Amino acid sequence: MSTIITPVSTPNASLAIGPYSQAIKVGEFVFVSGCMPIVPSTMQIVEGGIEEQAKQALANLKAVLEASSSSVGKVVKTTVFLKNMDHFATINKIYEEFFSVSEHKPARSTVEVARLPRDVLFEIECIGVATK
Repeated sequence: MSTIITPVSTPNASLAIGPYSQAIKVGEFVFVSGCMPIVPSTMQIVEGGIEEQAKQALANLKAVLEASSSSVGKVVKTTVFLKNMDHFATINKIYEEFFSVSEHKPARSTVEVARLPRDVLFEIECIGVATK
């Protein structure tokens, strides 16, 4: 039996800014690429600081999950990339609110990075489960 690999794309999240897919579905799993704080309609970075950027990136993540037949409540693992670890407490509050719709909290790694594409402050990727 061959494994079906399906790319996922939605105009409701920022488009990929490089040679990659917004997400890939493999069986019941969805692997969502890093979501950045880019407004889908303009492809510009959302105005504001870390709070606005985190909320926009999470909105993009939600849109890609939904386009993948998944949802926020079906995320099993996230990786958060921060430009500045001093924003950790702020991000935790936003993250907790975002995942409050879930019966569980996903496993998570958070790393501080020297630089992110387009000099954003926040990026998030995840692995979720899709419904058939």
